[in-house]
Amino acid sequence: MGDNQKLVTIYIDGVAYDVPAGTNLVDVAKFYADNDIPVFCYHPKMEPVGMCRMCLVEMGMVKKNRETGEIERDADGNPQIQWFPKLQTACTQLVSDGLAIRTETPVVTEAREDIVEFILTSHPLDCPICDKGGECPLQNLTMRHGPGQSVFHYEDKLKLDKHVPLGELIYLDRERCIQCARCVRYCDEYVGDDVLAFHERGRSLQIVTISDPAFDSKFSGNTTDICPVGALTTADFRFGARPWELDEVPSLDPYGPEGANISLSTRLDRDSGGGKIIKRVMPRQNEQVNEIWISDKTRFGHHHSRAAERLTTPMIRKGTKWAEATWDEALDLIASKLQEAASVGAIAGPDQSNEDLWELRQLVTAKGEGKLGLWPALMSGGDIVRQVGAAKGTNIGSMGKGDTIVVVASDLEEEAPIWWLRVKSAGDRGANIVVLNARPTKLSHVHLGSHKERQATNIIYPYGEAVGAVNDLAKNAAIKEANNLLVFCGAEGLNLDQHAVLMQACANLLIGSKHVGRPNNGLIPIWPGANIQGAIDLGYTAEATLEIFKQAPDVLFIAGCNPMGEVVEAAALEQAPFIVVTEQFSTTTSHKAHVILPRQSFAERDGAFTNGERRVQRFYTAQGVVGQSLPEWKMFGELRARLGQGHVKLSAGAVMAEITKQVPAYAGMSYKNLAHVERQFPDVGGRDQYYGGTAYQNKGGLGVQWSVEAENSDAQLTETKVKAEKSKHKGLLVVPTTLLFDQGTLFRHSELMHHRIPQPHVLISEEDAAKEGIVAGMLLKMTVLGVVHEVQAVVSNQVPAGAILFPRRLSELAGPLAPTPVESIEKVPQAVIEG
Repeated sequence: MGDNQKLVTIYIDGVAYDVPAGTNLVDVAKFYADNDIPVFCYHPKMEPVGMCRMCLVEMGMVKKNRETGEIERDADGNPQIQWFPKLQTACTQLVSDGLAIRTETPVVTEAREDIVEFILTSHPLDCPICDKGGECPLQNLTMRHGPGQSVFHYEDKLKLDKHVPLGELIYLDRERCIQCARCVRYCDEYVGDDVLAFHERGRSLQIVTISDPAFDSKFSGNTTDICPVGALTTADFRFGARPWELDEVPSLDPYGPEGANISLSTRLDRDSGGGKIIKRVMPRQNEQVNEIWISDKTRFGHHHSRAAERLTTPMIRKGTKWAEATWDEALDLIASKLQEAASVGAIAGPDQSNEDLWELRQLVTAKGEGKLGLWPALMSGGDIVRQVGAAKGTNIGSMGKGDTIVVVASDLEEEAPIWWLRVKSAGDRGANIVVLNARPTKLSHVHLGSHKERQATNIIYPYGEAVGAVNDLAKNAAIKEANNLLVFCGAEGLNLDQHAVLMQACANLLIGSKHVGRPNNGLIPIWPGANIQGAIDLGYTAEATLEIFKQAPDVLFIAGCNPMGEVVEAAALEQAPFIVVTEQFSTTTSHKAHVILPRQSFAERDGAFTNGERRVQRFYTAQGVVGQSLPEWKMFGELRARLGQGHVKLSAGAVMAEITKQVPAYAGMSYKNLAHVERQFPDVGGRDQYYGGTAYQNKGGLGVQWSVEAENSDAQLTETKVKAEKSKHKGLLVVPTTLLFDQGTLFRHSELMHHRIPQPHVLISEEDAAKEGIVAGMLLKMTVLGVVHEVQAVVSNQVPAGAILFPRRLSELAGPLAPTPVESIEKVPQAVIEG
């Protein structure tokens, strides 16, 4: 609930409450009066529709003297109420001064009993085997408001299909569905995906998928969370466990820069040797980060943590063969090489925790200036973020009319789906959305507003000319007149040097328009991983990675990433005399190593990530350790101890305590502070399934955001002019792009998601396809940087002429790091793939 909203007085069951004007009656009754007006169709994240009628109440208005405007009172001094003649739906009512309701009268009680009885006429009595059993609002409201008996005949019960796939991920039990339309409304109104609809009418009304492929949305799993009954279930949890058997462990999304809060539902599992394993992933409420939503990649991408292919013991290469080793043997060998080395370097992966990064930094820089690279090495500008990053207190969920959000050089839904969802919702509330890219993206096309009456402002520029487009944006009225301005900056179509210039151009836009240093204003980089911001905070850069490519150090640590398997340029790393790889799985990069150390997954250890909004957040140990794997901070600490650099820390918390003392921005970021929680709106999860969702209350911490220089009133921020270059490229340019669902080292082990991962392909414009004689579905051999890729051709009018879009990480072959001219394209004879 907002802090600065005008307050009005309303009366709930005769008691006066001061509440924010214009808020939903159901919400204020819950939040301020602890009065649970029963609901099925209403959800505070969506527009009310009053479909289920469960929230009926007696409603009236305080009588006021027409001449004086004073409240008329009875003999006891209580306000006199003019009651409406019929019951009203509470969920469709916004509060205003003098509103009064009665929620416990006989007529209200009878109405609730009637609604529950009607809903149950064809609802199955299968609670003992229902996945929702134990956390089901229908169960709770039936016990609280049901009549206990029914006048309907059992013979009139409808028998419907109970295992209807709405796609490969979500299943529908039509008997359990109460037609509240939450799932349909969520997809259509909130996400903007027209994928579900009602079919038939009356008692035959049912949910169907209307997209091809079926239920084609990156947020489909969220519908199972907001379903108030057990009608929608996920393919990987259906009949997998009972809710009361599960332990909920707070954690974080290991994939994206948004830092989505999640809850890992764990249980001791017989089939896994009696150890604790993850049975499902659920959203954990954090209204400033992901609210109560997660993407399907986050929800279904956890299976790598228990995959059979996990590395379980240290390995040492002896000649051309690998031999298992003890930890002492592996660490002693590495320590001896470090003692002999004149130079040491590291490339840290995107899901290294802050604790891992700190211990690795201490190890690498012990002899002086060791190079600290990060992966993927796509983006620059950490110094700019420290100046004009989004200010503390920024919350996209509070942005709306009068505000502007700019997205530059990014396909936001693919690169950061939760940010895409929150930006789209801000647009629905009235914010101006401005999209700058060399091609249209989904954010360019999606309809905004409660009536889908608007779209984003779409500015197209040639690849390589993003800086000029941002410079020109300073003249845009939406920028000049904006109350608040957020700029999201990606790197599509740019090399590292170009991205550094683009970040400065975005900073100039913010500084010149005076949109820095206050909440909901500033720059948010769309980093390509969960903890890239944390790595930058601790001294790692993409520039250092490219330097390592040019001159490999004597000892090179490659921690939790696979650069040699992803980009051709990383092949130069093979020249390093001694390579140490920490990894969960065997990869192209680990094959080139001299020592492989098995690392733990995010679910087996404690740690902290820093998201793209600079919010440092904790995650917790959820399941048992696989094999002899260790967290990286402990591996590196053991090596430091062998080299006489101090003792091994006892816990990840002890490492973070050292970071708070050594890194000024992280002062006060102790685990205790990161674990701080406070009440949020709406109240969801835990034992209270009031809103009918199974997102979980945040008991693990809301995190702490560090401040940028612009928040200091004495800060002297000046624009650094940057030159807008014109694209000089001739011929076809291969532009690497990012897809949410790919063949990345971790995600590929979620077999359930394989149908969502496309085959290797390229997108080419209709104009270029006609020139090259290429038709849709044709199999091509495309040579880039000497590597021949077999890809399917997708001909699209959304691709600019002169560009070939080449999604990353869809095959075992390495692609280009940055936009690169195509060397050749050959058509494979008589090979055309349908679809």
